[in-house]
Amino acid sequence: MTTRNLDAATDNKSNVGAHEIELSVIAPMYNEADNIETTISMIEETLSDFDKPWELLLIDDGSDDNTLEMARRFETKMPNLRVLHYPLNCGRGKALRTGFNQARGKYIVTTDFDLSYSPHHIIQIYEQLTDPSQMNDVVLGSAYMKDGKVIGVSPLRHFISKVGNKILQYTFPQSFKTSTCILRGYRKEVLEALELESNGKEIHLEILSKVCALGFVVKEIPAILRNRKGGTSKFKFRRTSSSHLLFSVFERPILLFGLAGLFFIFSGFLIGCYIVWLRYFGTLNPSRPLVPLMIILLLLGSQFFCFAFIAIQNNHLRNEVYRLQKQINFLKSKKN
Repeated sequence: MTTRNLDAATDNKSNVGAHEIELSVIAPMYNEADNIETTISMIEETLSDFDKPWELLLIDDGSDDNTLEMARRFETKMPNLRVLHYPLNCGRGKALRTGFNQARGKYIVTTDFDLSYSPHHIIQIYEQLTDPSQMNDVVLGSAYMKDGKVIGVSPLRHFISKVGNKILQYTFPQSFKTSTCILRGYRKEVLEALELESNGKEIHLEILSKVCALGFVVKEIPAILRNRKGGTSKFKFRRTSSSHLLFSVFERPILLFGLAGLFFIFSGFLIGCYIVWLRYFGTLNPSRPLVPLMIILLLLGSQFFCFAFIAIQNNHLRNEVYRLQKQINFLKSKKN
């Protein structure tokens, strides 16, 4: 993001102090000219009865249509609307990280710009974050948990998303029904404790991985997902699926290396039993390479188990790094 754009956004809203903002709503946008008016008006209407100061941050992810110009026009009319922009399309992760850095609220809620999830979920998430009886640090909206719904989404995309989230359930210590959704809420302190790096949609997985490693309390609430009514979908199956699969391997290496090791060892064991059976009945043929094959499979299985063990140790070291980063960020914020 250019310094000029950031400074302008800050100066235009200087009448609201950072300590006064209760809730920041972040909505990344890329070529969303068809949805600008509807999205802003629906969020404004939803929060019209919110009795504490709030702000809406629209993050333009390098749109090449007139999305930015339209958003700027609304910015001049709404004192609690801030439009941030950078010239190149970098991805949802970059847009969210920009929003996190610039948000001034004690609580931060992120949502799709096309409002596939109703803006009423913003209030529900805020209430979960501020409920003193629960002490939630992060709240996830989920269409795949009990009482959640999916309406109007194409069957193929729904199937792909549901299967992907089902696989990802096994990569986290807590079983999340939906781990890839942008509809989320955070306490500001949680985001300040994280060192985020992702530029794409994998940022949702990165955040979950780090908040779980740091012991923050994460809660899911049911949400209703509807097909977008305007604009075009930004979903890229190949890119999204490959990044999520790679994440699963790195986050829980036992899923790949452990299962592969178990498969090879079990196969070697079966061949060994077959060799014993042939030897017992006197039909073992020395020219058949069964014994070398058995040894190779057993060795491969052992190697994969070793890889899994090393990867698990690396994950433990990585989590220690996250905890150190959290402490460093805490000291920085305390100093400031």
